Amino acid sequence: MCGTMVGTFTIAVLGSPGVGKTAIIRQFLYNDFSHVYTPTRARYVHRPSVILNGNLYDLKIMDVPQIPTFPSTSAQEWLDSRCRGVRNASAYVLVYDICCFDSFEYVKMIRQQIAEVRGTNPKQVPIIIVGNKRDLQKQRFTPRRTVSVLVKEMWKCGYIECSAQYNWHILLLFQELLSSTVGRGCKHVHPSINIQGALQRNRCNVM
Repeated sequence: MCGTMVGTFTIAVLGSPGVGKTAIIRQFLYNDFSHVYTPTRARYVHRPSVILNGNLYDLKIMDVPQIPTFPSTSAQEWLDSRCRGVRNASAYVLVYDICCFDSFEYVKMIRQQIAEVRGTNPKQVPIIIVGNKRDLQKQRFTPRRTVSVLVKEMWKCGYIECSAQYNWHILLLFQELLSSTVGRGCKHVHPSINIQGALQRNRCNVM
């Protein structure tokens, strides 16, 4: 049995081009990594289901191409098809490349704009900053601790580093994200649900 309490959460994955947003999502869903880089040009939505602590949750994971700014109004959100659903997401994953300073600056800007629009209480709007490409550790632009202290102490966000290529800390990332999001309570409860999306039954388990 997969559990009886079902929640639905929308997760927006944001970041500059080439940081590995799609690669992270694909590793989580399909245990797959492609060495061929294909830029994300339109918003793409994945709808897997996962189990956390015996309860089943629907996820709506939005793979969002780079957007110039975080939408501050509903009108701005709907005028740009890339932004639709982003403004009211349950949680945010902001991805940067640990070897690229500019990608971190973009995350910094988007995080600030989310805080201005949605508030800064992490219990209300969970945000996890993700440093991808940890396998290129020797090429990073600044020590891990420097970023971690800034993100955790100043921004009050979660922080994790991962490698989409080697599937390192990918499951942990979504575990931490879902745990934070579940703490806010379920927005929607359904009487029943089947495992859907790309997660196999033996992978539909986030412990």
